[in-house]
Amino acid sequence: MAQAAPVPGGSSGPGGRAVPGGTSATARRSSGARGPLPDVFDARTHRMARIGVPVVLGLVYGYVVAANSRSGSAITGWNLLLGWVSALVFAVVCMALLIRAPRMRREVHALLWTAFVGCAFGFAYSQTGETILRSVLMSLAVSAATFVVFFYRYYTREDASGRRTR
Repeated sequence: MAQAAPVPGGSSGPGGRAVPGGTSATARRSSGARGPLPDVFDARTHRMARIGVPVVLGLVYGYVVAANSRSGSAITGWNLLLGWVSALVFAVVCMALLIRAPRMRREVHALLWTAFVGCAFGFAYSQTGETILRSVLMSLAVSAATFVVFFYRYYTREDASGRRTR
């Protein structure tokens, strides 16, 4: 079956939505030009995920902290309290970072996430019963790797003032 060739000012496809810039989405794809990624979720889904993801991650983190703390022994009330408080603190700090960190410069943005990951890992690891020196060294190693990854990511995708370039 034959298809019509893309023409300037054409539509993007079956929906008939005009594409800014005068070329169809098919023509942009075949020419190698990269446009913005499509947004498959609506604004409501993004708002729910902005709260839901940190809460779920916090619950998982709280479970890990509580499991590390009890080391296979019986579950106690203090163990449950530690898990719930850890989950709450993790979720609140994660939400705060998701809101505030993107407004920072890329270096500070990477440092904030590095500090968060390092502290979270260090606290969870310290609950295993290892020495504090080992906990700090392991946390610093995880923090260093996190900083390298996040700094590279933000350096290649943001300008110096923190605005996304792609």
